[in-house]
Amino acid sequence: MMKLGRGASVGAALGVLLALVSFGAVRADDLVIRADARSTPLPHFWERMFGSGRAVLALRDDYRQDLRATRAATGVQYVRFHHIFSDEVGIYSKDKQGRDVWNFSYVDQIYDGLLDIGVRPFVELSFMPFKMSSDPNMKFGFWYAPNFAPPASYAKWDEMMRRFAEHLIERYGIDEVATWYFEVWNEPNIGFWGGMPHKPTYYELYEHTAKALKAVNTRLRVGGPSTAQAAWVGAFLSDMSKKGVPVDFASTHVYANDKAEDVFGTHESVPRDDMVCRATKKVHDEIAASALPKTPFVMSEFNASYSNEPDVTDSVYMGPWIANMIRECDGYVDDMSYWTFSDVFEEQGIVKTPFYGGFGLIAERSIPKPAFNAFTLLHRLGNERLAIDSDSALATRTADGHLVLALWNYAPPDGVGPVYHGPAVGDRPLKHFSLQIEGVPANAAVSLSRVDAEHGNVVKTFDHMGRPPFPSRAQIAELRAAAQMPAPEARHLESGRLEIDVPTHGLVLVEVLR
Repeated sequence: MMKLGRGASVGAALGVLLALVSFGAVRADDLVIRADARSTPLPHFWERMFGSGRAVLALRDDYRQDLRATRAATGVQYVRFHHIFSDEVGIYSKDKQGRDVWNFSYVDQIYDGLLDIGVRPFVELSFMPFKMSSDPNMKFGFWYAPNFAPPASYAKWDEMMRRFAEHLIERYGIDEVATWYFEVWNEPNIGFWGGMPHKPTYYELYEHTAKALKAVNTRLRVGGPSTAQAAWVGAFLSDMSKKGVPVDFASTHVYANDKAEDVFGTHESVPRDDMVCRATKKVHDEIAASALPKTPFVMSEFNASYSNEPDVTDSVYMGPWIANMIRECDGYVDDMSYWTFSDVFEEQGIVKTPFYGGFGLIAERSIPKPAFNAFTLLHRLGNERLAIDSDSALATRTADGHLVLALWNYAPPDGVGPVYHGPAVGDRPLKHFSLQIEGVPANAAVSLSRVDAEHGNVVKTFDHMGRPPFPSRAQIAELRAAAQMPAPEARHLESGRLEIDVPTHGLVLVEVLR
């Protein structure tokens, strides 16, 4: 590892940098950013919606604490979860005489809790109440075993949709409920729907649901097909258009480790950093070519992994992955819903230990992960995007004219190649950004905020603890403190230039104050 003393000249520093570049230890990006350059809108499509554990978990205090933290960091506006019709929520059951019993007590507490935090429901209409199911033994493999069979009677399903919608409008008012989303079911193409064949029987479910909701009030916003692997959207819009069935938005899901065979029908190997946005563009193009080309598009689940991979979703890898996702997906989607904001989540059972590779931005016991800190930084991006020739940078302008840049050093997740420990180890090089910033004072103040192995990375502290499965109360306090990002680094431009090094898996937010 080469070091320079404080008295080293700029020329010597550049000489060392060139030497490192020549040996592959540093990758360099030379970028010119003009503060007054033409821009395109950058709506914050990546942070307005988040997924979460199933509906009943929204009654827990730690769930609500984590949602408040996410709201403060990102301004999240909608939350989506499974299983609002579960027996544990209790909307539908039968008494001893076989008569219908309708109960909205927990529904009200769940939605009241969201609204009190300033977040609205993205209502996933699932799964089947057991007393309404055509097959009560048809249970999905989640720990809480939801029933995924079609209804025994579509007349009864339609009645539930009517009663549900009428109750929500009575409680919250149509002006409020019309701002919500009503998404029909979840991933009917990969085993969450028991109708056979899957596609036509799901279309039947969707048609019944959409018509029942619209019969209550045409302002209710309903959509689907809520598929996995970016499937069915074009065919779904075509079929619904022919039948005259309303579709107010199209939704689907994709994960970065989905297989190309499932998403594109090809046998290629799509890199983890490209899969989500390639799939997003595919669906965008299907909608544009459909009979309903102006249908809004919501990617209502996405993440870097659909499985528990600690070296992915718990790690600093997520900072560059999320930033690059924003760069690539911009312009192809209206909203994306990261799955999930919290590890208050029980699909595989009760959480056994923190940092098991859960989906959440926030680990068990309200401990922010590096991904939470990455979302916090990227929330500060402006709403105007400036053109820039880089696959590792975003340049934006805020409403008050400040430049905000995101710079990152993407590499595959750890577990593939060595872990970063210095300027370069094997194939994990440092990345150097040489920025020429024009249209601002030549010595403008600059603020640098980082998420990387040494900044905002609670997992480092957890590893040093020996990864205790049940941290003590003192250890939990220590982990929460370690999860916080340090204060930003204050710097100035030098003759309009700024030199920044970013380690592997590092994300840097640069704010240039005019």
